Amino acid sequence: MKQVYLDNAATTAIAPEVLEEMMPVLSNIYGNPSSVHTKGREAAHYLNQAREQMAKVLNCEAREIYFTSGGTEADNWAIQSAAKWGKKKGKTHIISTKFEHHAVLHVLAALEKEGFTVTYLDVYENGIVRLEDVKNAIRKKPHS
Repeated sequence: MKQVYLDNAATTAIAPEVLEEMMPVLSNIYGNPSSVHTKGREAAHYLNQAREQMAKVLNCEAREIYFTSGGTEADNWAIQSAAKWGKKKGKTHIISTKFEHHAVLHVLAALEKEGFTVTYLDVYENGIVRLEDVKNAIRKKPHS
């Protein structure tokens, strides 16, 4: 599965042409896209249109596009989804680093309480993880 990170460390200014495209929607389309009333259906239309546009740019299907409220939500969602998928296959060992953002560390701590094992690798100069550390952390039987 291909993943694309579009947050740019939460500091990117909105491009003028994007803002111009968004303003009518932000100003007038305030319905909940999950609602069945007129404003909700209108919001759903624009949300689906945005998915289609993103899918075209990213060369994927619209159903593969998900929008989150920010990095923490995206981190939690991605890690929990991957962990639960792995657990179905008997894989409950996760490898990460000690230098992760708290959004990652907190979800890993929660997964440990659910029975997952997490190996936290050291991070060295310039943010480098040593290949040997990764090799040593990989378990032949992930749940052992």
